[in-house]
Amino acid sequence: MSAAERNGPPLPMTSSEKVNAVIHYYRGEMGRMTSWRDRIDRTSNWAITVVAALLSISLSTPTSHHGVILFGMLIVSLLLLIEARRYRFFDVYRSRVRQLERYYFAQALSPQAELNADWAAAIAQSLRKPTFLISYREALFRRIRRNYTWMYLILVLAWGLKISSPKLLPDDTGAEVVSRWSDLIGNAALGPVSGWIVLASVGALYAMIVTASFYREHADDEFAIGDAHV
Repeated sequence: MSAAERNGPPLPMTSSEKVNAVIHYYRGEMGRMTSWRDRIDRTSNWAITVVAALLSISLSTPTSHHGVILFGMLIVSLLLLIEARRYRFFDVYRSRVRQLERYYFAQALSPQAELNADWAAAIAQSLRKPTFLISYREALFRRIRRNYTWMYLILVLAWGLKISSPKLLPDDTGAEVVSRWSDLIGNAALGPVSGWIVLASVGALYAMIVTASFYREHADDEFAIGDAHV
């Protein structure tokens, strides 16, 4: 076995070889980024399908329990956790692609004063030791702001309508809305679980949703440059 074979394939030496290597590498990163983007969209589509299906079941007949909507909140939360994990992987490849587009291809098309002379070093370091660029919490908050705020809003409005409208409850009293707070607490009960506990749990969940919805991103990353992002 020759020394070249032991040391691996030869590195590109000429400018044309380096350009070809960058182009093929860019295609590979685009493929990985697109694959993870598809996984993210797939999880969001599942969540939307769950919301639509469970709302149609819960609000279609008074005999359906309001716990169906609470179960929908649980499933959507599980899908959100999965999507946040996937988004962290997507963000790694998205960052590499944006580095190439911003500092290499944009410069090739319209040269300007270099914004970051060490842009290639960041990609090389990421290739040698891949690390997540955002925390799990930040990924979670970002996906809530992008998609899940509206799903949770629809679910809580439907749940409030379900437990406050006698016509949507098994024991129809003929009234349009529940007039007493004690009745609302009783309607919110979930089997042996008190209505107070259910309301407190839902309130805690939505306090986190509101916090995530109004959370402000740091202005020192790629999201501070341009408006087209996910």
